[in-house]
Amino acid sequence: MVNQRTLRELDFVLGRIVKLDDDSLDLHLRLKPVGIFGAKQEGDLFFRDPSLDDYNRVFVMDEGLFAQEMLTARKAPLFSASWYFVLDYTKMTLRDIQPFQNTDHAIRSAAAKLVPVSQTKFDVPAAAAIGGYEERSQRLATLMWSLNIPVLIMLAFYMYMVSDLIAGRQKNEIAVLRSRGASRLQIISAFAAEGLLISGAAFAAGPYLASGLTELLGASSGFLQFVQRSSLPVHVGAEAFAYSGAAAAIAFAMTLLPVITATRVTIVGHKQSLARAGQTPLWRKAFVDIILLGISFYGLYTFRERLNSLKTLGLGSDDLQIDPLQFVMPALFMIGAGLLLLRLYPLLLAAVYRLGRRWWPPAWYASLIQVSRSLVQYQFLMLFLILTIASGVFSAGAARTINNNREEQIRYRNGADFVLSGPWQTDVPADASAYSPGGGEAKAAGTDAPVVHYTEPPFDAYPALPGVEHAAKVFIKKEAAFTAGGSGGTAELMGIDTDDFGETAWFGDYIPRYPLADYLNLIAPDPRAVLISQTLAEDKKVKPGDTIWAGWDKIDPQPFVVYGILPFFPSFNPNPGAADGLQASQGSASGSAPMLIVGHLSRIQFQLALEPYQVWLKMKPGASTARLYEGISHAGLNLTSIANTRDELARAKNDPFFMALNGILTLGFLISILVAFSGFMLYWILTLKGRTLQNGILRAVGLSLRQLIGMLALEQLLTSGTAVLIGMAAGYSASRLFVPNFQLAFDPAALVPPFRVVLAAGDFAKLYGMVGMTLLIGLTVLGIMLSRSRIHQALKLGED
Repeated sequence: MVNQRTLRELDFVLGRIVKLDDDSLDLHLRLKPVGIFGAKQEGDLFFRDPSLDDYNRVFVMDEGLFAQEMLTARKAPLFSASWYFVLDYTKMTLRDIQPFQNTDHAIRSAAAKLVPVSQTKFDVPAAAAIGGYEERSQRLATLMWSLNIPVLIMLAFYMYMVSDLIAGRQKNEIAVLRSRGASRLQIISAFAAEGLLISGAAFAAGPYLASGLTELLGASSGFLQFVQRSSLPVHVGAEAFAYSGAAAAIAFAMTLLPVITATRVTIVGHKQSLARAGQTPLWRKAFVDIILLGISFYGLYTFRERLNSLKTLGLGSDDLQIDPLQFVMPALFMIGAGLLLLRLYPLLLAAVYRLGRRWWPPAWYASLIQVSRSLVQYQFLMLFLILTIASGVFSAGAARTINNNREEQIRYRNGADFVLSGPWQTDVPADASAYSPGGGEAKAAGTDAPVVHYTEPPFDAYPALPGVEHAAKVFIKKEAAFTAGGSGGTAELMGIDTDDFGETAWFGDYIPRYPLADYLNLIAPDPRAVLISQTLAEDKKVKPGDTIWAGWDKIDPQPFVVYGILPFFPSFNPNPGAADGLQASQGSASGSAPMLIVGHLSRIQFQLALEPYQVWLKMKPGASTARLYEGISHAGLNLTSIANTRDELARAKNDPFFMALNGILTLGFLISILVAFSGFMLYWILTLKGRTLQNGILRAVGLSLRQLIGMLALEQLLTSGTAVLIGMAAGYSASRLFVPNFQLAFDPAALVPPFRVVLAAGDFAKLYGMVGMTLLIGLTVLGIMLSRSRIHQALKLGED
């Protein structure tokens, strides 16, 4: 069979024998085309090329006949063989990636057995996408581990604190059993059986509960922000149960540690330990807080040094070899800072007590005495709350910083809400020109072609488009030649109208030393004035007041006067290795940093040349993109490209990488709050039950229920409230120090504007509101429990 084009080009009809003779190859074949084949429907994936151009001058025959005549009988030499696989990638899931790669490897191995590797070529379009996915998934996994480590440490503290509380309440019974002959193994086995039951149930239920929580990740668009979005497809596999088993084993070990410690003590030792309850904790004696802070600061220093080297060399984040332990540093810092403040807290408490000991009411006096004498008892609860609040503040800061920097990076790269480019009429014949909309150039055939002259299209239609607030003309010449400071080079030349540009372009006021308007006002009065990038000023030793000559191919350079130097400018990336600046820095001494010259569009058009420019648009708040596109169509604007910043921002929010980061930060914080609330309630319920006799005595000697609840509230303020304040301080400090490490979520070498930590008051208001509500609910429950206690029950307990 042949296709229609082969039949036409070779000029034969069906049913007639075609002779193929080649004496040099000893090839003599007789073929009889009997049919014409074509695609059953347009775009049919049965054929590798739907246009069937690959089958021009090709004869197609039955595979069995081909094998019999060509391979077995060797009637013709075989020069090449190709196999094509058409796959339905819409059905590919994560579980299919490994089988796909295994199949690819098997195909390559099978081909290698038949044909030498040097004579084979494989083209797997999906391989690049899968490779990119694996690369991003590894980066995401590293970041997610770093974000989860504080939560995991907090959970470990929670389990140990609860187990220690339970074991502490049963220390008397454990000591009695030990004194009456029970071995440590028997007692530990009893607690181990209980722990195995609980851990086993958690192991079985955990993955399925986690799958339900994971589905919520797709609804997160920011920290504690949710949108209507379809849930993520979640699969519970062997890996999930492996993690669940590891978590259950760790939890089981954490619950047994206090029991093992308690079984070492006899009844005599237990009574002695009660008498020595106020002894200094081990972590204070060993200066664990100072050690943890030292380790975290050293890790921060080494990371910053590597990151600075990466930026200087213009490398990507993949070139930065990061020790995974680097991501433990924020957790170590928060723990160390919390312990350090807890070390200083008794001094503050003693100062408060001494300051008003002559005026404190009895209830307050009793609370201060209780807290100061039992501070060791409260340290686990306080450290637990410190970690919870600090990790919440850190998560809020990380989420807001990542989202804001991602948004600012997109806005800065485009420069405005919309960037439009359109074709210009030229005096070059259509068959001799090649329009390049990106650089605004037209190259005529031949090296000695004359300068191309352009006709500027009407601009008035752009500001009149629906929803447009401001419009600006922006001319960009990527490789303009310049001479300054006795040497030359190439730089990006940008021509603007200062008023329109200042009203249209996006530029954060925090980016340069002064607001953008100040720089534009500086050059506005003088048409010769230009702004230059800091990279150009440093490389060519140019300063304000110097003259710089600029032009481009076949355009004579003209003089300009440098009025200002700025590090950044909308859409300009000054980093070494920036995509748009690789060639723009050819003339620099270092050959690494892109350069920029910003001048008046009117002078560039009059003194240099009139060439195509871009149109930047700033939209009104809430303006519809669809209406803008309709307006462009109705106005008859023939555009070659549209950069839609709004669309890019929407895609960024839906990017799986950043969606997962936002989701894990939100989910981690919500889990922290839930665990903190349960830990807080469990701790104080057990504590109140252990102090039933003490509370009964206080009621019996005349304290009212209101005073008793006031004592409890003051005690909460001195312990939980102080822990919350310390957690806020530790989390804020950790955010300022360690959130910049999340530059790895981007490409640090091409990150413009500079990465900055963003701590929004609204995020913290949500955070503190949830924490305050949790503590208020807990205090209300404790107050109700305290109000239901009876004096005679407490006294009866004392008699027993």
